[in-house]
Amino acid sequence: MKKIVDYRKLLGVNKTATLSELKTIYRNFMKEHHPDKFQDDHEHKSASEEKSKKIIEAYHFLVSIAPETVTQNQEQYIKTTTTSAIVDFTYKAQTLEIHFEDGSGYEYFDVPHNTYNKLCNSESQGRFARRHIYNEFVYRNIKRIETE
Repeated sequence: MKKIVDYRKLLGVNKTATLSELKTIYRNFMKEHHPDKFQDDHEHKSASEEKSKKIIEAYHFLVSIAPETVTQNQEQYIKTTTTSAIVDFTYKAQTLEIHFEDGSGYEYFDVPHNTYNKLCNSESQGRFARRHIYNEFVYRNIKRIETE
């Protein structure tokens, strides 16, 4: 969750920011911090490059977890989480990454360590995840389904 909070703070938005608001804020920041504005000043140019990289990363991340994006991808998410088996999962810093049989992958944020332990020790990880993870935590798609 810290990542989400930090990115929102960087762009100056809250939870309810829409995609169009994010896009407008992103464009305004990029106009202000674009490295091409500082062609003759190498010190400002490199600082601007770093700032613009952080802004781009924050924008793409926040777009991926925005309610409108989640709604757009809801049908595929439901299909994956109800019909595809879990192939692998990893946990680091309260972020749970789950990869599915159909080739897709999702990242879940602010997952408590005890929930992860329960997932590891459950008889059926898919059933546990359906009951306690899929609809409980903020998530984003990290791996598109590979098409043939």
